[in-house]
Amino acid sequence: MYFVDTNIWLEYLLDQEKAIECEKFLKVTPDKLIYISDFALASIGIITTKKSNTLIYEEFLKDTFKNGEVNLISLTLSDQFKLLENIRSYKLDFDDAYQLTCVNKYNLTLVSFDSDFDKSPVKRKVPSELIT
Repeated sequence: MYFVDTNIWLEYLLDQEKAIECEKFLKVTPDKLIYISDFALASIGIITTKKSNTLIYEEFLKDTFKNGEVNLISLTLSDQFKLLENIRSYKLDFDDAYQLTCVNKYNLTLVSFDSDFDKSPVKRKVPSELIT
């Protein structure tokens, strides 16, 4: 089961440099094995709708949740203390600590291009490592 970080989704949605790698991973991986946090979802919404173009975000929501089976996860209030511990222990920003806390709470494999996670004991994967 894979926790797909915000940067993977945005790389694909915004047709950035590694979009093809991300697209291949997302297409070959069954939706029911993919997890995204509510924080990542909000971040994607903020970034994709920044210029008043809501179409990308709307299509993402439809493909991912309405027509797809991607799992949306969140943290509880008590998890916020673990998040703070992750910020302090690994010198992560709030966003990365939130994602790391989700990965640990739900025992998921982290899929991300963000090398900041390398400060933590969690070993991240990039999409190309998971495409067979």
